[in-house]
Amino acid sequence: MSEATASFEVRNAGLDDLPALAALFDGYRVFYGQPSDPVRAGAFLRERLERGDSHLLLAMDARGGALGFVQLYPSFTSVGTAPIEILNDLFVDQAARGVGVARALLRRAADDARSRGAVKLVLSTALDNAPAQSLYASEGWERDAGFVEYARKL
Repeated sequence: MSEATASFEVRNAGLDDLPALAALFDGYRVFYGQPSDPVRAGAFLRERLERGDSHLLLAMDARGGALGFVQLYPSFTSVGTAPIEILNDLFVDQAARGVGVARALLRRAADDARSRGAVKLVLSTALDNAPAQSLYASEGWERDAGFVEYARKL
């Protein structure tokens, strides 16, 4: 199943898409301050695809060029006793920004998660990523006012 627009489509990604996904994922990691490492990016995504422990969506243009991706991880809400999904990664190539790729990826991610029984999607983004925050708000995402997020390196 894919969601198409006049200039691109969003579809489920598979192992055949690994080269395009790895390039985008490397760009995503660089955006968040990591050194470029396409081999590491590809190995990580290959493992996710082979294990089936995440869901990857890929936006492609009419010529087969990769524009962006989203990665969802299944999880649960203990309080709600239901499945949720974590929208952990969303990235659109710089040259493809501003034409609705991220919005289409978000919408398709929500549809797909719902079809898998998820009752909620959750995400976090950098405090200074105002464009992403604006997009999320315009798509009905609500900023959490009740919880503070913590992390601990192990």
